[in-house]
Amino acid sequence: MNFIPFNVPPYIRTEYNYIKQAIELHKISGDGEFTKKCNSKLEEMTGTAKALITTSGTAALEMSAILANIQPGDEVIMPSYTFVSTANAFVLRGAKIVFVDIRPDTLNIDEKLIEDAITDRTKAIVPVHYAGVGCEMDTICDIAKRHNLYVVEDAAQGVNAFYKGQALGSIGDFGCFSFHETKNYSSGEGGAILINDNDNIERAEIIREKGTNRSKFFRGQVDKYTWVDVGSSYLQSELNCAYLYAQLENPDIINNDRMPSWNMYNELLTPLADKGIIELPFIPNECTHNAHMYYIKVKNLDERTRMLKHLRGNGIGAVFHYIPLHSSPAGEKFGRFHGEDKVTAKESERIIRLPMYYGLKDNEIEYVVGKINGFFGA
Repeated sequence: MNFIPFNVPPYIRTEYNYIKQAIELHKISGDGEFTKKCNSKLEEMTGTAKALITTSGTAALEMSAILANIQPGDEVIMPSYTFVSTANAFVLRGAKIVFVDIRPDTLNIDEKLIEDAITDRTKAIVPVHYAGVGCEMDTICDIAKRHNLYVVEDAAQGVNAFYKGQALGSIGDFGCFSFHETKNYSSGEGGAILINDNDNIERAEIIREKGTNRSKFFRGQVDKYTWVDVGSSYLQSELNCAYLYAQLENPDIINNDRMPSWNMYNELLTPLADKGIIELPFIPNECTHNAHMYYIKVKNLDERTRMLKHLRGNGIGAVFHYIPLHSSPAGEKFGRFHGEDKVTAKESERIIRLPMYYGLKDNEIEYVVGKINGFFGA
């Protein structure tokens, strides 16, 4: 068996033709034909009022922080078990990050702990849909409504995943997608912001266009454009969008390839889980996931270290995931953990992410599971 990588960027073989078309149209900077096609397709997939492709998921989060009018001294509640961009976007605006513990089943923010973390400085809640499995959004949105807070969904891993039939990213005030090469749908680097309130659309366009009303100028709504607000260069290249649109055009091509791989892992690893040797991902009944990630949880950090060495020694690119942000130097400087860390650190030390990508073969999954069974003598 050859080396099985952790990830292979998706490529469905029509990307090259669309990139060639973009070049031939002599428009390779942002907001060309393929950018608009991606925006429209995301609006169709999610039902959101407006989708705007950005340079990254990080950029989408930064735009959300600006749109939510985050100011120095404001507090933003989020889980510590997430990528650094989730926090950085709000720290850049001067916010203090308030970390709360996660649920042991989904590894999402524990919605029951959010309300106690709210102070008179709290401005937003940022749920992170880990592994494309939705947070308990009804409860989170109810808390936000009662306390007049923004909800910014970090749905970086949640494209084409749903909570009670609603697309992740389309439920709160703003949603943020990532199209990094490790995601289900990819442009190499890229992202999108979903704006779910029509009142925020015009300002989002301005922020994305370096703080100018350039979008209105190109639509013929103004006779010249000028600097009107804060902003940055958040426009994605047409070449990246052309690559991405090939995948978004028919998202089921990738989804229908990944889901059987996820299900096969789950079926083959269930005997170990039934014996209490490992734990498998938990999908709540109200959630439709997107097979973004397949992970197992082992007993502790020592067992994980030995398991990863075993898998890598057998040519399998398994990895662990986030180091909790609240334990990092920047996390200690820019944030605080509210309450007791009963779950975050413990669960972060147990997780092993297995190879999962478009085109993963059944015999490769069987090989991975065989080596996991071999580690436990099963």
